Amino acid sequence: MNKNDQDPRRNLPSVSIVLEEERIKNLILQHSRPLVMDAINKTLDWFRENLKQGDAAPDLQTTVQKTEYFLDKFEFDRLRPVVNATGIILHTGLGRAVLPENSAQALAQLDRCCNLQIDLETGQRGKRNFMAEALLCILTGAEAAMLVNNNAAATFLILSALCKGKEAIISRGQLIEIGGSYRLPECIRESGAIMVEVGTTNKTHLRDYEDAIGENTGVILRCNPSNFRIVGFTEDVPLADIVKLKKKRDILVIDDLGCGALVNLEKYGLPKEPTIQESIEAGADIVCSSGDKLIGGPQAGIILGKRELIKKIKKHPLSRMLRVCKMTAMAMEHTLRLFLDPETLFSKNPTLRMLTTQPENLRRTALKIKRMVAKKNPSLIIGVEEGESATGGGSLPHVALKTWLLAITSPNLSADRLCYLLRRHEPPIIARIKEDKVLLDMRTLLEDEDKIIIDALATLSI
Repeated sequence: MNKNDQDPRRNLPSVSIVLEEERIKNLILQHSRPLVMDAINKTLDWFRENLKQGDAAPDLQTTVQKTEYFLDKFEFDRLRPVVNATGIILHTGLGRAVLPENSAQALAQLDRCCNLQIDLETGQRGKRNFMAEALLCILTGAEAAMLVNNNAAATFLILSALCKGKEAIISRGQLIEIGGSYRLPECIRESGAIMVEVGTTNKTHLRDYEDAIGENTGVILRCNPSNFRIVGFTEDVPLADIVKLKKKRDILVIDDLGCGALVNLEKYGLPKEPTIQESIEAGADIVCSSGDKLIGGPQAGIILGKRELIKKIKKHPLSRMLRVCKMTAMAMEHTLRLFLDPETLFSKNPTLRMLTTQPENLRRTALKIKRMVAKKNPSLIIGVEEGESATGGGSLPHVALKTWLLAITSPNLSADRLCYLLRRHEPPIIARIKEDKVLLDMRTLLEDEDKIIIDALATLSI
């Protein structure tokens, strides 16, 4: 017998035969022909790679079942809402800041044209991102503002436009690295600026900056280490003192705030985080920060400062490459509008609300969920425990926020399996594991998400 006749791959069903199956036809109606065809091809490729000499070729129903598996796996990874029960408020993997309701509602109106860059008064070409930039100036006291796609882009654009070929003085203790292997020294080098390090890792004095100023100095760059802290025997120079070094020198002071803040969080028992307003008041020529994180808007980079400098930055070729789209501009505008009313800000901005919610309120939510689930699924072992949440997203490092947790175990399922089943729920619930317990943190739940958790736990098959 020819060896090829023993090759089970020769007996795989053809694509045309698989397409005739009723279950496949239903999948096409539900998901579209291109996606189902992709799943069929993946299925047949999988069998070709895994079948060995002497194996039996899969029958048609097994092939259809495998096709359903690949299609389900593909669709499961689609971008959609999830419940964040991790206790990390700005979870990078979960999209960081939750958009305020008014921002999300505004985005829903973009299924039609908008006045992104047209002057409704004259009908002529208008200013892009006009309202978001105007609100930033009102809220901070800056002369002018602009938006780019993130704060790393803001730093790169500022240095490229204002410091190319000139020296940028920066403290060694501020040479940060953030997620995605972004390193500030590399950003400075790629911008065309010449980095001049001063001070030491833990101590930088005013005289260090003063001694480094020379004929080719373009800027003094201060970078807020918002994703780490150096503690102990440390010293840094206040921004206002750095500004005084300019005197009649033709140099600029740039303040990169990182996560940024528009409100003083000390009032709510959180550590001091420099605000954009403070940097403007201290005399920085240019200030930049993230638009999400402690502001709670969409991912964006905010640049503020002297009008003539912002004008120069906007004219740089990179500004077009790094500009934001209409969706980011719209979401940013409506997030900023919340800051105009301090009385309602913390109730309407999800990020600020999560940061400042009192632990006792979280405890009541945890007890309520436990009570409801115990009635519907007594096989689960549920405890209510104290714990700690985190800000995340490179903001407020080492700040532990007191919280309350649901601690869940099952006599029949491992913690990993429980977590998997919660992720398979619709919408998926993202939890964490500690000491073989599945922990659901109440701090990062949004309104009515307690009901989703109750439904998921009550119907959990164990």
